[in-house]
Amino acid sequence: MDKYLCEELMERAVKARLFAYVPYSNFRVGAALLAKNGKIYEGCNIENAAFSPTNCAERTAFFKAVSEGERDFEAIAIVGGDNPPGTYCPPCGVCRQVMLEFCDPANFLVILGNNKKDYKTFLLKDLMPFSFRKENL
Repeated sequence: MDKYLCEELMERAVKARLFAYVPYSNFRVGAALLAKNGKIYEGCNIENAAFSPTNCAERTAFFKAVSEGERDFEAIAIVGGDNPPGTYCPPCGVCRQVMLEFCDPANFLVILGNNKKDYKTFLLKDLMPFSFRKENL
């Protein structure tokens, strides 16, 4: 993926993180999801006092996109917490499973970082090497 597109996604994820609703953990996460048509969907984490209804930033972005008819995705950038340079906030297992529902693991790019200059890229297949997919049903 183009370096400038990665940087734009990182900037959008940093921006999305500002809207996180985190009164319990104070752990802010932002995500920017790139559809194959070029549209970007942002998401933030949204906590709940009962904890299990809490929704991660990644799923917020995916659910926004899917609810608007999007089904084909290219990449997601994720920014979470206050990490030292070179350390990142990876998606939880539930978010990885949602990504697998809509993305080709061999081609979907997951960008983890802190800002547009400090990030690292991964393929979804490397984050979920032995995964359960609709083909398993």
